[in-house]
This record gives sequence, structure tokens and C-alpha cells, in this order.
Amino acid sequence: MWEGRGLWVWLLFLCAALGGVSAVMQKAHRRHLSLHRHRERGKEGQVLHRSKRGWVWNQFFVIEEYTGPDPVLVGRLHSDVDSGDGNIKYILSGEGAGTIFVIDDKTGNIHATKTLDREEQAQYTLTAQAVARDTNKPLEPPSEFIVKVQDINDNPPEFLHGPYYARVPEMSNVGTSVITVTASDADDPTYGNSARLVYSILQGQPYFSVEPQTGVIRTALPNMDREARQEYDVVIQAKDMGGHMGGLSGITEVKITLTDVNDNPPKFPQSVYNMAISEDKVPGEEVGRLKAKDLDLGENGLVEYRFVEGDGMGVLEISKDSETQEAVIKLKRTVDYETKKTYTVKVEASNPHVDSRFMAWGPYKDTATVKVNVEDADEPPVFMLPSYTFEVDENAPSGTPVGRVHAMDTDTSNNPVRYMIPRYTDLGQFFTITPEDGFIKTTQPLDRENQAWHNISVSATEIGGHHQDAKVRVNIKVKDVNDNAPEFATNNEVLPEEPWSRSHSLLTRRDSFDSSCPVPSPHLPPASFCFNRMTQSIYMLPIEINDNGSPPMSSTNTLTIRVCSCDSKDTILSCNVEPFVLPAGLSTGALIAILACIVILLAIVVLFVALRRQKKEPLIVFEEEDIRENIITYDDEGGGEEDTEAFDIATLQNPDGANGFLPRKDIKPELQFPLRPGLRPVANSVDVDDFIKTRISDADNDPTAPPYDSIQIYGYEGRGSIAGSLSSLESVTTDSDLDYDYLQSWGPRFRKLADLYGTKDADDNS
Repeated sequence: MWEGRGLWVWLLFLCAALGGVSAVMQKAHRRHLSLHRHRERGKEGQVLHRSKRGWVWNQFFVIEEYTGPDPVLVGRLHSDVDSGDGNIKYILSGEGAGTIFVIDDKTGNIHATKTLDREEQAQYTLTAQAVARDTNKPLEPPSEFIVKVQDINDNPPEFLHGPYYARVPEMSNVGTSVITVTASDADDPTYGNSARLVYSILQGQPYFSVEPQTGVIRTALPNMDREARQEYDVVIQAKDMGGHMGGLSGITEVKITLTDVNDNPPKFPQSVYNMAISEDKVPGEEVGRLKAKDLDLGENGLVEYRFVEGDGMGVLEISKDSETQEAVIKLKRTVDYETKKTYTVKVEASNPHVDSRFMAWGPYKDTATVKVNVEDADEPPVFMLPSYTFEVDENAPSGTPVGRVHAMDTDTSNNPVRYMIPRYTDLGQFFTITPEDGFIKTTQPLDRENQAWHNISVSATEIGGHHQDAKVRVNIKVKDVNDNAPEFATNNEVLPEEPWSRSHSLLTRRDSFDSSCPVPSPHLPPASFCFNRMTQSIYMLPIEINDNGSPPMSSTNTLTIRVCSCDSKDTILSCNVEPFVLPAGLSTGALIAILACIVILLAIVVLFVALRRQKKEPLIVFEEEDIRENIITYDDEGGGEEDTEAFDIATLQNPDGANGFLPRKDIKPELQFPLRPGLRPVANSVDVDDFIKTRISDADNDPTAPPYDSIQIYGYEGRGSIAGSLSSLESVTTDSDLDYDYLQSWGPRFRKLADLYGTKDADDNS
């Protein structure tokens, strides 16, 4: 290929060179004829004009990528004033002059000294000028011309945006556009066929094709199925020179993916599914799952399930697991193995989203049969009735039959059943039951007046199996018999007025009306009795009461009648109170006296508290009061052997406060007053009494200090102690060799320490 390319370059170079020389020769000839005619007209008409310059160029051409041994001749500059004697000098200036392009200043020949690349720079603008060699004066005005770099096919096509990724729906028609690929060629598109591109497909047949001129990739086969193959790798080539031999080419890859369409119906892997459920399962429990496979993706692969027929539609229900796309069959109501052992349903799976383009391909649904077998479970016994109600007479002897309960095992094994009464339902143990046949009997006589109903439970347990049990409620009613005589109510006392004309019902009955059948209640007829409270206030009336029961019952009761005085509106005013009928307790007068005493005591307490609150503390300090400060002592061990007197605390009293001078307010003064140096104690003085007096005087005369001062004493032991002083106040008299001069530089806060400890050296020096 490169040999052909070199030959082509040489041919272009020779043609350009010959064309350039021919053009120069023709132009020079025309210029010469024009100059000769001009001179002839000057002689005839005596019109003298300077002729136009004899050289004008529009452009030169030079072939790019020339690699020959000699510089390439671009062209020749020549002026009509050049007589060939070498007195004219040609000068070249502009782009690349002297580096890329050089000129022979005598002949005007221009050569290119370097290999040129049109893709880097397509043309160069130069300026030519002819001057006198000896004076450098211009003989011709400057002339600008262009040197064009002539293109050769030295750049292959390139796909700048590759590799490409494209998507096309499956089952697309032949010729469906997929993607357009575009290549670029750096060669000159206006010269020759160097940039004329033709596209072709190198890989991807027979599924896809490409348009040679536009680069549009299209489908080439019908019914491409994504489920069979989803991705295709296509290689596209772009070739210049119109695709002819000797042209350069470039390739790119295109990855094409088939997108999904709903072209596949759901399909059950098998036509019949067998499942099982135990009869002891409750509604809502899962029976089994099945799934229809759909090869499509996304919405195209969604499947819906439903029952279409079968005898199990009443006991089963179907739903869908949205994550696994499975059909979930659950129990809708309980099943009984002894009643029905098998249920059958037909399940239909269908696509909710169907593509109308593929409706003719068949129904997008499928069916399968599900058989559910009911498994036998060891169930508890079942009573024949949901509850039982029996009756028994009261006072019936022990062992009286009450009734019978019956339960049976519904399993196929039909195991025998044993009965029992849970004790927590019959705490009094009034009943017993025969374990084998379920007969209930009494264990003791029952009293209706104490408990009219007995509510117990009976448990039936199967013998064998898993010993499951069942319970039933048994309600036992105690029937009444006439075993209680009639009697008065608990309060056998009436309060008639003067005169008594009322009727009172005084009878009470413990037996029911059915058993006692009492006579009508006794009534005193109006105005039958006339009472005088002044004569007798209490009457005792014995009354005999009989009922009509079987057997008849009777009793004698005493009725107490108390006579009270009443007004015209039958309101009781007063009754005689006899000692034997008065209720126990305090009289009203005694209660009033007690309450009065309590009120008086409370009044005394309140008065005492009020008087205490009225007592007020003095608000100012009086002269006769001894005003003292708090002295806080740390580690006070006593004064030693010679300490016979206690410290006079009177020195700590505020002189102003003791003389009746009221304390002033704490106001910080604007000016600072220095302490009087005359009151400062001697440096080596250890008299605490003098020290305290000095500090009190300084504090009293210091306007910046509060009105009261607190002085704290640390470890003062007195003088003459055998143990010696533990305080640092007397360290000034010790023989310590420490230097305390640095205390002078610590400021006024440490001035006292500086005076106490800093005078040692001065005393020693003196």
C-alpha cells in the first residue's frame, strides 16, 4: 500500500511542478509582450508611463509529506526589471520564510526544506520583494502570495465516538433503524477522494446491515428473539477513496442489545400439582405454591393467577407473592378428613399486559390442575351438644343422678373416651361423673337457698393417640322444695301513729312461691286498734304464720309495736325511747361538748401561731449588742504549757459599729488610697496581737474594703510551746538560708510576705 502511495505522491508532484513551470513561462511571456507593446505606444504617442511590475502570483502548490532527498521546488520569483546581471536581489518574508521556505536571492527559486503536513497547516502566506543588490532599494512593490499544501491520502478514517451501544426491540421488522455511526477523515474533502468515506459491515451478518453512504445500521433478519439471543457484537468499517483499492480504513464496534416485548405467554411446568393439608389447620394457613414461567422481562413477564373451576373453590383461596411471582394457595375454611378427603381446583395464569401486535400468536394464558388431599389428624373428642342443662331437687340424697353427657372420637380410629370434672369448676365437689359413660351424680344434698345454679365443666379425653381432650359446659339447676317456714323480716318492729290506721306487710319467705304457697300477708284493719302513747308506748304481739306448701310449714313470730306521736300530716314527732332498745353510743349533748372542746383547742393553736408570727426581729444593730465576727480556726492544738489566757476576741470588734455608727454601703471608690506606711508592723515582729490590731486599723481606714472583715487564724499555738510553732509566720526568725527576694517582684498582693521574709538579708548584712 505504501509503495502505491509513494508512486501517487510522485505523480502529483510531477504534475504540479510541470503545471507550475508552464504557468510561470506563459505568465512571463504575456508580461514580456505587454511590456513591448507599452514601449511601442510610448514612442508613437510620447506617453511615458512606468510599466507595471512583471510578476504577480496568486498561489503556489506543494505536496505534503514529501520525503525525497532534495528540497521541493515550490516556484520561482522573477521581475521584468531583472536583466540577469545579478544586480537584483529577491527577498522572501512571511509564514515559514527562512525556516520552511528558502529563496535563492539571485534566481528567485523557492524551495521547501521540510516535510509539510496539510492537517497541521493547510497554507502559508508569504511576501516577495525585489530590491537592488547594492542599495537595497525596492525595484518592485511587495507582492503577497499563498503557498498551499496539496493534500494526499495520509489519514485513515476515525470513529471519534466509538465504541457504540444501541438497543432495538426484539421481533422488529427488517430494516428497522438501530443506530447511526459516523467516521471522520482529516484529509481534504474538497480535493480528490481522500476524504470520501464508504461504510461496510465486517461482523454482525446476517442479523444487521449498514448503509454505505450514511452509516445507518439496520436490522437484516425478521423475528430476532431476545429469549434466544440478547446481545450482538457488530463491527463497522469506514474506508476512504470511495472504498476503492488503496484507500485507508478505520473500524469501530457496536454492541446491540435486543429489548424485551411481550411475545411469550406464561407456561406452567406441569399440568397437575398435588398438595396436602391436615384437617387440623386453621383458615389462612398455606396449602402450597405453584408458578407459571414467563420468559419475558419486567411488566411483560408479570403473571396473574385465579381459580376458574373446581370443587375446592369454596375451601381454598389463591393469591400472588409479588416478589417471587408465585401463586400461593391458602385454606379458606376448615376441612374435615372424615367428611371429604380430596379437593380439586383449576388455576389459570395470564399476562395482565398484552401486546396487540402479537395477539394472533395465541392466548397469553395457561392452566394447571391442583389436587389437595386432606390428611387425617388426631382430633379431640366431640360432644354431641355444645352445652348441657340439668335439674336436680334440693336436699336430694347423695348419689342422685343429675344427667349424662356424651362425646365421641371422630377420627377413623374411634378411640374410647374417658370423662372427668375439673376440680376448679366444682370447688365444693358437689358432683361426680362416671369416667366410662359420662353419668353425673350428686355427692351431697344441695340447698337451693344457698346456691340455686351450679355451673361446671366436663372434660372428655380419648384413650390412646395424642390424648387430646375437649370440654363442655354443664349447667345444673337446683329445684326448690318447701323446707323453710315463713317468718317476719329482720326488723320486727312497726311504728304506728296515734291512732294507728295503717296496714303493714310483715311476711317474708325463703322458699319460692311454687313450693311454699303462703297465705296472704296479714293486715291490721283500719281503726281496729287505738293506742295511747301515754298509757303504753310498746306492745309485743305474737303472730303465727302458715304456708300452703307440701308439707305445710308454720312459725310463730313476735311483732314489736312502738307507739309514736304524729302531726296531722302523719309525720312522726317523737317516740318513747326505752333503755333496752336504745342503740349503743354517745348522746347528742356529749358529741356537741366534744366538738366544742376541739374547736376551742384549734382556736388556741391558731392564736398562738398568729402571735408568734407578729413577733419581729430588730432590723438594725443596737448599741448594746455585742457585734462579733466569725473566726474560723484550722488545726488549733492549744497554746502549750505557757498559754494561760485566751485570745481577746474584742480586738476583732468593729470600732465604728460598736460606737453606734451604722455600716456604710459597699461602694468601690474611684481613687485608690495607699496604706499608711507608718502603721505597718516591724518586719521581724511576731506579735500576733499587734499584727491583728494593725490589720484592723488598715481595714477600718481603707475605703475600698467592706464594712466587716473576717480574719482567719491558721495554726497559732502560742509562745513558749515545747513543740514549737507550726506556722509560717515566724519563719522569718529561723535560720533558713532560702532567698525570698523574689517576693518583692510579685506585686502589692504579696507585699506583706515580702516585708516579713525579705528583710532577713538586710538584718544579716547590718
